[in-house]
Amino acid sequence: MTATGLSLDGTANQHDLHVLTLTPFYPTERDDASGCFVAETIAALDARIHSTVLAVEPVYRRASRPTGSAPAAQWIRYFSIPGRLGLASAGAFLYARIAGLIRGLHASGKIDLIHAHAPLPCGHAAMLLRSELGIPFVVTVHGLDAFSTVQVKGKAGEWCRRLSGKTYGSARRVICISEKVRDQVLEGMGGNCRTAVIYNGVNAEMFTPGSEQPEAATILSVGNLIPIKGHDMLLQAVALLAPEFPRLSYEIIGDGPERARLQTLAHELKISSHVHFPGRQSRSQVAEAMRRCTLFVLPSRYEALGCVYLEAMASGKAVVACRGQGIAEVIRDGQNGVLVRAGDEKELALAMTRLLRDEKARREIGLVARSTIVQGFTHAHQAANLARIYRECAE
Repeated sequence: MTATGLSLDGTANQHDLHVLTLTPFYPTERDDASGCFVAETIAALDARIHSTVLAVEPVYRRASRPTGSAPAAQWIRYFSIPGRLGLASAGAFLYARIAGLIRGLHASGKIDLIHAHAPLPCGHAAMLLRSELGIPFVVTVHGLDAFSTVQVKGKAGEWCRRLSGKTYGSARRVICISEKVRDQVLEGMGGNCRTAVIYNGVNAEMFTPGSEQPEAATILSVGNLIPIKGHDMLLQAVALLAPEFPRLSYEIIGDGPERARLQTLAHELKISSHVHFPGRQSRSQVAEAMRRCTLFVLPSRYEALGCVYLEAMASGKAVVACRGQGIAEVIRDGQNGVLVRAGDEKELALAMTRLLRDEKARREIGLVARSTIVQGFTHAHQAANLARIYRECAE
């Protein structure tokens, strides 16, 4: 099958497949890490697959400016009711905004498949487009809140659940970023759903091993400063380590509503001088921080997978994460990383102490971690799996 795809500048190209990506996640000028897991995989796809990308955002948010580092995308702003209460209706508003554009694209260069990222709003919009234009679609679930009932409560949450279920039932395939996510989807669908697991990949050329600074051990965390990430527990663990490692430093890259509370907690634990909050950083800055750190630790309590763990592993670092999360499908405890109980700062402190004391074990774990990524979790691996799903579902 050969499709004629229409690029965003109107240029026609011959390809085996034309895939339209609908995504609320995409790199921007002010945050090049946002949606990098979508953009970097698109860049790695087989050249025979033509991708048209629509990056979407509600009008009540500040308009994004694209970054030149990501594959070209057309930014679409659509009406939506602000806040989580508007999530259930956002897909319908998005569909109304883009339907004419998609009709034109489909007429000019047949769209073989739509890839929607997240069931709401993009998956719902893709389902409506399928009903009108007959274009099949797949949807990727990136988080554990597969039916949006954790973030949206009450009747609005039930509406989200119903729409998500209809979207999953209509999709040619529901792509999950871990088995843990797939379990959530299948449980909510009563097992009646066509699913596939495709793990996120890593740019193993950007995230590469570097040298440690043995004279000053550094623990690094990267993530939004929100409660589920477990930064508070890590601060408590760092306080337990301080007497044995008086020069230990802890760097928390990211921003969010928890920042002030975490800074206050660090002050109360008398470790403020050890803890640094540089805020949100660029991809290259994060990669550099991972190269120079001693350990990467993120005791997240609600993680579908966690790209930052994979990036730290690609950087040849010993990673400490929590059992029962998506990353536990990648980390083999004691071999290519370390797993601890979620919410247990004493076990976390003990794991970090052992790794800080034993440089040989730390380096060996880092070497195996890097090998794990190179052998099965690069963007090339992810793109190859995605291309296979595209071809199966476009038939």
